[in-house]
Amino acid sequence: MLTGYTMYSLNITSDILDEHLPKKFNQSDYTASMERKWYAIYTKPRWEKKLAERLEEKRIEHYLPLVKTLKLWSDRKKWVQEPLFRSYLFVHVSDQERIPAIQTPGAVKYITFERKAVSIPPIQIEAIKTFLESGDELITDIPDMSIGDRVRVTRGSLKGLEGTLVEFHQKHRVRIMIDVIQQSLYIKVPVSQLQVLK
Repeated sequence: MLTGYTMYSLNITSDILDEHLPKKFNQSDYTASMERKWYAIYTKPRWEKKLAERLEEKRIEHYLPLVKTLKLWSDRKKWVQEPLFRSYLFVHVSDQERIPAIQTPGAVKYITFERKAVSIPPIQIEAIKTFLESGDELITDIPDMSIGDRVRVTRGSLKGLEGTLVEFHQKHRVRIMIDVIQQSLYIKVPVSQLQVLK
C-alpha cells in the first residue's frame, strides 16, 4: 500500500536563511538531495508486509503491491493478499531518508547497479498501480515467449510506457519490465494505443 505522509512548512525570510546557511551552501544541491525518488528494497523472505509495517511506523513513504490470490488446502480454500513481487518493496525517499529506510528490520539491501541504488521511473510505479486497480487478471504461469516488437503506449494513463508486444490467447498484451528487479507484468492495452518503436 502507498501510505500518506504529512509535510510541515515554515515561512523563513531570505535574510534569516542566508545568515544561517554555510558560505558554500549550494541551493541546487540541497534541492536535489531532498527530492524523493522510488527505489526497490530486497526484503527477508516473507517479510514484505512486516517491513511495510515498520516503514509505516517510521513514516517513510512506501508501496507494497498486493494481489488477491486463492490459497488451496486439503480441507479449505481462502482468498489472501500476497505481494505481487516476492521479497520486494518500493520506497519513495530522499537521499537523507535512504539510510533510515534500509536500516529498518526486514530490509536486506537496495537493488543496485555498480554499487549504487537504482531509482525507478515513476511511470513504472504508476503502471503497477494502474494494473492492480484495473482488476485485470494477473498472468504468472505462462511459458517463455519469443520477443516481439518494442512498443510505446501513446494514450491513456500509461502514456509513455514502453514494453514488448506479445500474443497470449489471441490477445495483445504489453510486457512491462521493471528492469531493476527483473520482473514482468502483463496487461491489456488496446492496439490503437500502441506505437511500434524502430
